[in-house]
Amino acid sequence: MIEDEAQAWLRAEFDVSRETWQKLELFVALLRDEMPRQNLISKASADTLWGRHVVDSAQLLRHAPVPDASKTWLDLGTGAGFPGIVIAILSSYQVQMVESRKRRCEFLQQVVEQTGIGGRATVVADRLENIESFPADVISARAFAPLDRLIALSHRFSTENTVWLLPKGKNAVRELKGLSPKRQKMFHVEHSLTDPNAGILVGKG
Repeated sequence: MIEDEAQAWLRAEFDVSRETWQKLELFVALLRDEMPRQNLISKASADTLWGRHVVDSAQLLRHAPVPDASKTWLDLGTGAGFPGIVIAILSSYQVQMVESRKRRCEFLQQVVEQTGIGGRATVVADRLENIESFPADVISARAFAPLDRLIALSHRFSTENTVWLLPKGKNAVRELKGLSPKRQKMFHVEHSLTDPNAGILVGKG
């Protein structure tokens, strides 16, 4: 997906207002500005940032419950802001972004403040193990940990209605097969819009 296609998809899929589009553009600009100071995304993906990262994050909303301000989205290892910042800009979810690396937390906080999404986006600057449990409507993780460890660390935030959205690239099926049969039944694989060889593990429970 080239950049023009990525931007066109976003506009069509979410009927993006001018204000929302400006927030997305500001986020991308802040990310590009910060890249010389810290390794937020790979240099190889910088030229396809809208497709490789923004749309790759935004597509998760297609598999999530209908958003409203009472629903909580827990994003693990948010890093450069994917998918947490994108979800907070495009939806009304209350997004809790867990990130333990200090410089990345500072960057995320800068983005939250400058884009004006502080009312629905919170940077939780700590390791997941240290965070008090709360029920999440959605749990996402783009590059947090191998699947079995991810679930072991985060299952205490889930309920029987929690939706799990876990982009796993080309390893989606392999990682799913590494779970116990009971946990395998929680998930199915959806194809990624941004990479025909990549998969998103979508689960419930």
